[in-house]
Amino acid sequence: MATISQNAVWGASSTAGERLIQVQDVHKYYELGETRVHALRGISVEIKRGEFVAVMGASGSGKSTFMNIVGCLDKPSSGQYWLEGVDTSSLSKRELAAIRNQKIGFVFQGFNLLSRTTALENAELPTMYANIPKGERSKRAQEALEMVGLGERIHHFPSQLSGGQQQRVAIARALVNRPPILLADEPTGNLDSRTSVEVMEILQRLNEEQGLTIVLVTHEQDIAQYAKRNIVFRDGKIGKDHAVASRLRAAEVLRTMPTLED
Repeated sequence: MATISQNAVWGASSTAGERLIQVQDVHKYYELGETRVHALRGISVEIKRGEFVAVMGASGSGKSTFMNIVGCLDKPSSGQYWLEGVDTSSLSKRELAAIRNQKIGFVFQGFNLLSRTTALENAELPTMYANIPKGERSKRAQEALEMVGLGERIHHFPSQLSGGQQQRVAIARALVNRPPILLADEPTGNLDSRTSVEVMEILQRLNEEQGLTIVLVTHEQDIAQYAKRNIVFRDGKIGKDHAVASRLRAAEVLRTMPTLED
């Protein structure tokens, strides 16, 4: 797979290891009729630039609510969340949308590709909302697709791509605006075992070679082992937060797995 050029390195003007995400005493309530659901109960956590964090927890543990707040898709009921030193807790919807477009790349379990547009057009889509010059859009999208191993399939439609290839397009789309952080919500949930490891190899390479900060939600312990740090949620609180002792290397795992048709 191709590597991205140096002028495209994420956070190139920033220092690896500096604080990127800071969540301080965050609570989140939902009102369901006369019932108040307490989804987050005083969460405080920091994630530094260049980290690769897997967020885990059972259904209802608060991990998805946490990710929605980190992704500026939702706001805390109380507490504060800083992204690159900006307090997002009091920003307007328009300001939050701008942050999502410029600072955060999203990858989901469902690939969410537009079926009638090519891989190149799908990857290019976020640039249309980021005031990127028209001539630069296609260049960035092609570069991102080449980086995830789809340089020869940029004109293919989603129906002509396998599930693993569609997820690669989704990753390229998340990276095209060169955000400092990638949020991946169960990105391997719809993939077979080998394809899942291939996706994790891409994420590990982005993290290690390009310094991209990655926060990944997963319920699979083996997928969490590809990250550098695991945060485990339980009942709206952080139950465990630790470095991964026996970290899996996706490139090494792939060498021991049988080859499948992609």
